[in-house]
Amino acid sequence: MEHLFEARTQFAISMVFHIIFAVYGIGLPLLMVLAERRWLRTSDPAYLTLARRWARAGSLLFAIGAVSGTVIAFELGLLWPRFMQFAGAVIGMPFSMEGFAFFIEAIFFALYLYGWDRISPVAHYRCGVAVAVSAVMSGVFVMDANAWMNSPAGLVLRNGAVVGAHPLVAMLNPFGTSEILHMVLAAYITVGFGVAAVYAWSLLRNPQDPVSRRGFGLAFALAAILSPVQILSGHYSSLAVGSLQPPKLAAMEALFRTTACAPEMVGGIPDPVGQTVHFGVPIPCLLSVLMHANPHAVVLGLDAFPSSERPNTVVVHLAFQTMVACGFSFLALALWALGLRITKRDFAASKAFLRCALACGFLSILALEAGWFVTEVGRQPWTAYHLFTTAQSLTAATGTIVPSLVAFSAIYVFLAVLLVWLLIGLGTHHNATD
Repeated sequence: MEHLFEARTQFAISMVFHIIFAVYGIGLPLLMVLAERRWLRTSDPAYLTLARRWARAGSLLFAIGAVSGTVIAFELGLLWPRFMQFAGAVIGMPFSMEGFAFFIEAIFFALYLYGWDRISPVAHYRCGVAVAVSAVMSGVFVMDANAWMNSPAGLVLRNGAVVGAHPLVAMLNPFGTSEILHMVLAAYITVGFGVAAVYAWSLLRNPQDPVSRRGFGLAFALAAILSPVQILSGHYSSLAVGSLQPPKLAAMEALFRTTACAPEMVGGIPDPVGQTVHFGVPIPCLLSVLMHANPHAVVLGLDAFPSSERPNTVVVHLAFQTMVACGFSFLALALWALGLRITKRDFAASKAFLRCALACGFLSILALEAGWFVTEVGRQPWTAYHLFTTAQSLTAATGTIVPSLVAFSAIYVFLAVLLVWLLIGLGTHHNATD
């Protein structure tokens, strides 16, 4: 169990870093395309400046994301070779299709970066659209493989071994739609609020800077419009979790006992030993209503499952509450912005609004990481739900885990520092040349 914890720690550290690179690799291409579209329609040079800036930043994130994704691929073989042997024939297709999407993105990104003055504006814009589409498709295929781990399908088992695989059926697994939708929206919202936070900082110092105003408006609009959609998507995902992974739902809600008229627990710290939640605020019957549209419906608690199949309730519940709190904070800020627009007040003149937008840039990363913890920790102790445990997936070469933990952690810290340094240098260069 010690080696299992070390391996999971290494993979968790890798994913905590990689998911940030990945979502910015998905979201920034969309922003650069939106900015170029606005430039083509309005001829406003500020939008051209934004498109060029975001393209260069996106290319850096694309390169760093490619490196970090390659590290993840190595770790799958290094830490979890038994799982890859078990499931490789089933989930190999989405990973291979992700590779094709990656190559298409690389080709059109090269055309986009070097084609500003070499191809027509319309052709250049279409190259950007190809980058944005292939970027999101790359994420879709990876998330489809992860969704399969939560709801395995498309395989034939005999004596615990896969003897037949149907990759297309596997890709159409029951969890796919809800998980992919939720993650793609999360990527765009994270990038929208993150980029808006950068320009909010600039506007606090210079409220009339046209590039900062356009950049904030475009990025914030993307995140604000999608925030209420994401809340609905989260409810849809919760319904899927309740149907397909009821222990995860019970851990998310810190519901220790199977209950009719089950309450929705707001906040609180679960106590698995005492089977209670400290400092939480229960809303009577709301969980039953949300899950079954019936206030008297029974919701399965953790007591309905063997203790060996229960996820870490403390981690899952706190992560879920963090994600939800961040989501409603985003909605509140979006409504604030709507109020400013309706009353025709200048958002850049409201320092309180800009400071809250700056805070939401950090909260967007927190929400992203918290949601990933809910997904991954909530599936434990399974790698492939109800088919293959994480302990079964672990490499037999346990002596390599600690050295690889140190080495790969150092790689990710280096990549993070390198990215920040490059982005700061890129921003300094832009400020000197604009």
